[in-house]
Amino acid sequence: MYEFFTLDNGLRVVVENIDYVSSISVGLWIENGSRNENKYNNGISHFIEHMLFKGTTNRTAKKIAEEIEDVGGQINAFTGKEATCYYIKVLNTHLELALDILSDMLFNSKLAEEDIEKEKSVIYEEIDMNEDSPEDVLLDLHSKAIWGDDSISLPILGTKETLKKLDRDLLKEYIYSYYIPENSVISICGNFDSNKIIRLVEKYFGNWNSKTKKITKYSKPSILENVFLKEKNIEQLHINIGIPGIEIGNDDIYSLTLLCNILGGGASSILFQKLREELGMCYSIYSYSSSLINTGIVSIYAALNIKYIRDALNIINDELQKFTKGFITDEKLYKAKEQLKGSYILGLESTSSRMFKNGRSVLFLNKVNTPEHVLEKIDNIDINNINSVMDKTLRKGIKNIALVGNNYETVLKALGRDVILYK
Repeated sequence: MYEFFTLDNGLRVVVENIDYVSSISVGLWIENGSRNENKYNNGISHFIEHMLFKGTTNRTAKKIAEEIEDVGGQINAFTGKEATCYYIKVLNTHLELALDILSDMLFNSKLAEEDIEKEKSVIYEEIDMNEDSPEDVLLDLHSKAIWGDDSISLPILGTKETLKKLDRDLLKEYIYSYYIPENSVISICGNFDSNKIIRLVEKYFGNWNSKTKKITKYSKPSILENVFLKEKNIEQLHINIGIPGIEIGNDDIYSLTLLCNILGGGASSILFQKLREELGMCYSIYSYSSSLINTGIVSIYAALNIKYIRDALNIINDELQKFTKGFITDEKLYKAKEQLKGSYILGLESTSSRMFKNGRSVLFLNKVNTPEHVLEKIDNIDINNINSVMDKTLRKGIKNIALVGNNYETVLKALGRDVILYK
């Protein structure tokens, strides 16, 4: 059972009661991420996420972790391009503890200068770790190739140069601007007393007020046509190919996800069967869609030996053209819909996954997309809808490419077009 209500201060709360489980997941969602930043403070959203775990006026950093782990729970957080989420999963008997700790972190974090400087070193290590992962480097590089200088392309971690400039005053000013109830959602899922839940949320978050009304608004960035290469001394060449996608909140996302599954969503998909199973060109290849506010992208990822780059790109393009010009049979459509429904339902088998789904939906769409609603949308996909979505996305063809690996000259020759060497 779902409930969705708004406190007097503008904080939205979504709760889902599941009476047959013994756990409860609580998430504090803030509509703020790297897309809210600029080239001078890039990385501040992720840095604040770290700092809220470094101790409050009531608890040390160790105490925050201990109080949750001592009752067998889990506490963590993540920052994305458009949202930050702090979350706790515990036995349902410890719901109030979870709300107490999250509110303490939000309202009473010390943001001590000594901790700020220590945490910079931690995130420098995280940036270095990211640089050691070609897939992570590729994601940031592809964002630049897709959206250019728009803030949506900024890396979530920021850079060592931008992080060096951060201090307590900047962090406090940023939190004051973006960490406001009107930009936020509390999402709770699990076994709880429905008669007490509103009173508990009010107790810990009802006095949260802001003098600023900096409601998050985003641009509508263009999808650019770029080819970027970042040279790294690694064995394989990692590739991300970009095709226009669908923005968040558009019901066409269900049809697009279905199409991406057929094209490159698993071991039975077109690209996997062709490039890996039939031709043996690569170990890993898949396609997926990313939906953001006012924009979206379809990505095709592959990792392969550089000697295959020309043939692989030609084959991917040929298979994409055949797929978009071909006809999906009723039987194929039925199987694809069943696959999509199965993966969706299997992804809802924990209170945390349901909490994430509900929180994200309310944060960005101001509504709850129930499983029944989603399954109905999938069932209603037909050939006409498929063709309409094809026209908006896959039939527009490849717009941008990002590559991470060795030998710029080989890539330049293979692609036969301008390749920007990205430092």
